[in-house]
Amino acid sequence: MHRRPWLRRIWWRLRDYAAIGWWQAVALVSRTRPDDFTDGATGGRVVVLLPGVYEPWRVLLPWARLLREHGADVHVLPALGWNRAPVPATAARVGRYLVENDLRDVTLVAHSKGGLIGKLAMLREDPDGRITDLIAVNTPFGGSRWARYFLVGAVRAFRPADATIVALAAEVDVNARITSAHTFWDPHVPEGSELAGARDVVLETPGHFLPMTDPRLLALLVERVRGRGGAAGPA
Repeated sequence: MHRRPWLRRIWWRLRDYAAIGWWQAVALVSRTRPDDFTDGATGGRVVVLLPGVYEPWRVLLPWARLLREHGADVHVLPALGWNRAPVPATAARVGRYLVENDLRDVTLVAHSKGGLIGKLAMLREDPDGRITDLIAVNTPFGGSRWARYFLVGAVRAFRPADATIVALAAEVDVNARITSAHTFWDPHVPEGSELAGARDVVLETPGHFLPMTDPRLLALLVERVRGRGGAAGPA
């Protein structure tokens, strides 16, 4: 017997929040250090991880460990804290980090808000062309209708009419270097995460957070750091 759609969505939502709740708990107690994933001498692909709003960098530990295991030189930005600062300010911080550490041929791997930060960094904070591509997971490129109901500025910034959202949407040339990986059902981004001109990858895991460990996404990350699977064009 098939479950009723609304019951299925409740189950999906519970699994989704359980996943992020666990990762947040791990992030709070973990003693993992930022330099555990880079020594600058791996010779592998340089990856910079960008978390979503209210996500400390350790929430992305599953990505960091996977990418490091496959030879990537993985960088995180503890200075972002809980990632509540405006997207433009955070993108500028990313740009400074790349310059200060002389990182080149960089792949940005981002969740949610991190994808907006990554795209803006590519557009405005990378005059030397240090960023090669961006893999954005469940990013609200067109905003989210739910954001207007929040009083907290860090979330209201995702309103479709927000100036940064509108400005980013108007910039389409850079989309060819972006892979937008997103689930078929995202309660936080009901508009979806499709991006015109980008490579579009649909994940089978429902939710906003749990898709971060979707098998197809993890395979995509491994392919990218091994030098396979270009960023351009729809999939």
